[in-house]
Formats: sequence, structure tokens, C-alpha cells
Amino acid sequence: MARILIAEDERDIRELIVFTLEFGGFQVIAATNGEEAVELARQHRPDLIILDVRMPRMTGYEACRILKSQEETRAIPVVFLSAKGQEAEIRQGMEAGADAYILKPFAPDELIQQVQALLNRHGMRSG
Repeated sequence: MARILIAEDERDIRELIVFTLEFGGFQVIAATNGEEAVELARQHRPDLIILDVRMPRMTGYEACRILKSQEETRAIPVVFLSAKGQEAEIRQGMEAGADAYILKPFAPDELIQQVQALLNRHGMRSG
């Protein structure tokens, strides 16, 4: 079972993502900000990390740069989940090291499909 770390500061959205991914057969670790996500990624070594862009303490972009700069978390695929869909925002996310960018709002089945596709692309078992 693939382990997914998600970082989302809005509780309702975080709970929806956790529920959706668990329903899709994934094990989920939830963080409430970027700083916590970096720490949990070091501890749990998830198969995939989903980061909100705008979070307190540390943005998703900052967390991604840290994760990609550290040996133990560098190879973990990172996906940004954001309501900000402007080209500049997406480019900034990809430049920070993200493997994909998913826009909110999203359909739950689409999220599961995109997560599975990304895991498959990186040679990992999906949910």
C-alpha cells in the first residue's frame, strides 16, 4: 500500500483529501503546514507528497525546495495542490521541484487517478 503525505492547512480540505485517498486504498499521513510536512517526510519516507501552496510557517514551495535538497527525501515525487492556476504559479511550483500540479477544486476520482498515475510513473505500487 502506497503511503501519501499531504500538507494542507484548511481542515475541511485536508479531511476531504485524506478521506479520498484512504478510500482509494492509500495510507495517508497528514500535516497542517509546510514545516510539519518536511519533518513528517523525514520520519515516514512517504511514496508521494502532496503540498498545498499557501500554508502558514512554510509555503509549499519552500517545503518542496527543502525536500528536494535533502538526500533522504530528494527522490520522493511532490505534487502541488492549489487553487492558484496561473501559469506563473505553476511554473514556480515546477521550478521548486514538483512532479505535478493539481488544481482545486478537484474531483475525488480524478485525484486518485492522478496519484496512481504518478506513482506508476515513478515505479511505485499504487493503492
